[in-house]
Amino acid sequence: MRDYGRIVVKVGTSTLTYDNGKPNLRRMDRLCRVLTDLKNAGKEVVLVSSGAIAVGLNHLGLTGKSCDTPGKQAAAAVGQCDLMYTYDKLFSEYGQSVAQMLLTRDVVESGERRENCVNTFKALMKMDIIPVVNENDSVSVEEIVFGDNDKLSAIVAGLIGAELLIILTDIEGLFDGNPRENPDARLVHTVREITPEIRDMAGQRGSTRGTGGMITKLEAAEYAMNAGVDAYIIDGGDPKRIYDVIDGRSIGTHFIAKTDRGVQ
Repeated sequence: MRDYGRIVVKVGTSTLTYDNGKPNLRRMDRLCRVLTDLKNAGKEVVLVSSGAIAVGLNHLGLTGKSCDTPGKQAAAAVGQCDLMYTYDKLFSEYGQSVAQMLLTRDVVESGERRENCVNTFKALMKMDIIPVVNENDSVSVEEIVFGDNDKLSAIVAGLIGAELLIILTDIEGLFDGNPRENPDARLVHTVREITPEIRDMAGQRGSTRGTGGMITKLEAAEYAMNAGVDAYIIDGGDPKRIYDVIDGRSIGTHFIAKTDRGVQ
């Protein structure tokens, strides 16, 4: 078992919110407590959080079906304020400071801005602050269209030299069939290579509140593996399961990194 020192945790909309779009405060509190405890144990932690659009739509009394892309971008701007207020309040209960980082793909893919981004992450972690990352949906439609921050979390993990990416979602991991339709579907515990058969298992369907599905999580896991980052997809219903990953217990689906790259 690797001694993971730098960890990225991604939490999706369906894990953060109730069906009505309101924040699941009990679950968010547990998540903040676990991540703070990891920090207290000497880990460096980055949280990639979705949920801004869903929370913003609820705040405005709107539904996703009634909103075009500009409407969702406006909702994201409102919801991001609500989310960060909640995170700041919950983390502060455990004595942990957080910082907001809103990213777009062009920032992390272009030379000087990429370097500035990495330097900011490193400075925050050196100050024992947990960065809370989201895509800047008010100026970028990529998450709205493509994937609830799954790929962004893998990009961030590679960017900062993380050793572990944990994706919290509303399902136990990758199954060889759709467990919602097939009670005999079996959990895939370990993936060493993304084969066509593995891709077929992922399907296309996302959750009702998020925009991602298992396919986007699989793509994120593949990106992480190629960047030398171990990745797990686990059920985020109880954030304490993060401890099981850290302790090396068999949980969710483990995507094994192809190269052993140390912390940068």
